[in-house]
Amino acid sequence: MSHSNLDIVKTVDSFPCPGDQPETPNSYVHFRIASHPGVTFGYVLPSVALALASLPNWIFDRHCSPRTLTLVGGHDDATRTAIMMETTLGMRSSGRFKNLEKWRDELLPVYGPDAELLFSIERSACPLFGVVTYGVHMTAYRWNADKDREDSMEIWVPRRSRDRAKYPGMLDTSVGGALATGETPWSCLIRESEEEASLGEETVKRATAAGDITFFNLSDEGSGGEEGLAQPERMYIFDLDLTGSPLDTLAQNDGSVEAFELLTVPKVKRALSLKEFKPNSALVLIDFLIRHRQITPEDEPDYQDILLRLHRNLEFPVR
Repeated sequence: MSHSNLDIVKTVDSFPCPGDQPETPNSYVHFRIASHPGVTFGYVLPSVALALASLPNWIFDRHCSPRTLTLVGGHDDATRTAIMMETTLGMRSSGRFKNLEKWRDELLPVYGPDAELLFSIERSACPLFGVVTYGVHMTAYRWNADKDREDSMEIWVPRRSRDRAKYPGMLDTSVGGALATGETPWSCLIRESEEEASLGEETVKRATAAGDITFFNLSDEGSGGEEGLAQPERMYIFDLDLTGSPLDTLAQNDGSVEAFELLTVPKVKRALSLKEFKPNSALVLIDFLIRHRQITPEDEPDYQDILLRLHRNLEFPVR
């Protein structure tokens, strides 16, 4: 079955927009921190809030509007991080949360209104607290001699290994990964490029920053964890033009990729329409094709709606 570009975007940016279904956000508990009263950092399922209600350092107020789950312990990022680690390890040992079965031993940052690092949290636990996560994605491509041909642009597309915990065997962006605590987008990109595509730092430094994408996902039965988790995300986007490079292909390095293939734009569009790409990576490719005028207002009737959903205003502090 073929899907439109807007269908693909809506699959990922699936949390209802404000005003669309006002009752949906009200069914969640607002995750807050005592040191920042009135600021919501994520949406939490009531079942998660109930699991934490009896623990030290947590208060679940189910009678206020909105309902809130508040972290009351910790006075700086280090002490809050320690509390979050103790909490999430306890949640993991309970065996009640599917998401924590994919424990990654990676800490991701959570920021306050002024880009202050409030704490770090285990990557697999982020969706349970509904906090904003950050990632980097790079599209590597090259032009053939005749730029006027429809197939003149080719994009390096990897296929994810079949043993990956999430989206095994699906197509992906050339390079992508989560931004860990202490990393900048550039340092993360350099690390991920070496790990996933055997690209050295000197080559990666030729990449250009191309802005960002923001979206708000609602996990479903295909996500491999709890359903209905609120997952806002910001992705920093980079392009790497390898026209004239002696590289014939990119090479996998850490086992996360089966192989890379050079695909023409028509083939990429076809794979997108068949939903062969990892969902959030599909957004990166659509954004790339728009910026390089491979998708234009003239040939895409939903052009403006797509742009709006690729750059959604998130209702939480975002760095």
